[in-house]
Amino acid sequence: MFLHVDLDAFFASVEQLDNPKIKGKPVIVGALPGTSRGVVSTCSYEARQYGVHSAMPIERAYKLCPCGIFIEPRMNRYHQMSEQVMSIFSDFSPEVQQMSVDEAFVDLTGTERLFGSPEKTAQKLKSSVLEQTGLTVSVGLATNKYVAKIASSLAKPDGFFHVKTGSEKEFMSSIPLNKVWGIGGKSLEKLKSAGLISVIQVQQTPLPLLESILGKAGGMFLYKAVRGMEAESFSTKQHSHSISAENTFETDLYDKFIIGTALMDLCHTVMFRLLREGWRSRTICVKIRYNDFSTYTIQDTYSSTITSVEELFQRATTLLEKKYDGRGLRLLGVAATNLESIKEPEQGLLFNENNEKQYKVHQAILSIKDKNPNITITKARLIK
Repeated sequence: MFLHVDLDAFFASVEQLDNPKIKGKPVIVGALPGTSRGVVSTCSYEARQYGVHSAMPIERAYKLCPCGIFIEPRMNRYHQMSEQVMSIFSDFSPEVQQMSVDEAFVDLTGTERLFGSPEKTAQKLKSSVLEQTGLTVSVGLATNKYVAKIASSLAKPDGFFHVKTGSEKEFMSSIPLNKVWGIGGKSLEKLKSAGLISVIQVQQTPLPLLESILGKAGGMFLYKAVRGMEAESFSTKQHSHSISAENTFETDLYDKFIIGTALMDLCHTVMFRLLREGWRSRTICVKIRYNDFSTYTIQDTYSSTITSVEELFQRATTLLEKKYDGRGLRLLGVAATNLESIKEPEQGLLFNENNEKQYKVHQAILSIKDKNPNITITKARLIK
């Protein structure tokens, strides 16, 4: 059984946690009103009642919610809290797959003797996060990661949803078609034009017909998804092979600045996991998925080891620019592959002088944060 755990309105929740005076108020994390290229990064559930959502232009958010409390992101603080939460997840299972700064899968295989049934474990995990951090999480439990992810989205905020073994297809048929994770607006329009407006109707549609509507990749994805099968691969860490992070966006991304900010966030997650877990890498892979479900990966191997978030971001940006063609972006991922232990001797050129300084800075940040979790220093690309 798998848990999908999602931190509720993460950035906004951290701001409310650190400043109790704004708890229960519409908090909008992103740029400040008046910033021409600013967007909403995350907003509290109070702000969502006004129609505000992530990736929305900040001026639009201000028009919808002029009473909102607008706060610029503090990525260092969010990553600090994320690391603390992920550490709690590791207390319940040795197999934790961090997908992004605010979500992870937890494999509960073999944990029953320690924590009881998967349902009890999920509740214990929720309670532990709240008690130790003051943050709430939404949890989905299912036999595969795809269904668990959808279940957690239906549990928001601060809820728990269990899809029992054998009921996956029935569960999928009970939700609206627009709640099927991974289907974008354009795909919904195509399905509607074909007369398919419910999950049950899609379940009754032959695979060749779905492929004719959405293309081969999109049709196969939807065919599996509506049956509650593992429709998506959620591979983030394969022990000594790779460490990665990816994010599927609520709305398709087009703006290059927004895409770059998302890429920096992923690079930050990957780099500090490399440092924390004692790996180094020369090979970077970027994964992109467009709004038509077509998915591409591009990678390159360099002569020197990656030594900083900035360096990883620069290399990942170069790879992205080679592949991205301007279409709506649904998913973005970054991976460091072909990992080597930092305990093994380094062959060839390791650092130039500047890279060595950056590497030492990152190691110092990690060491300080491990000794004092309340320290909030790190690298980040802020939205301006």
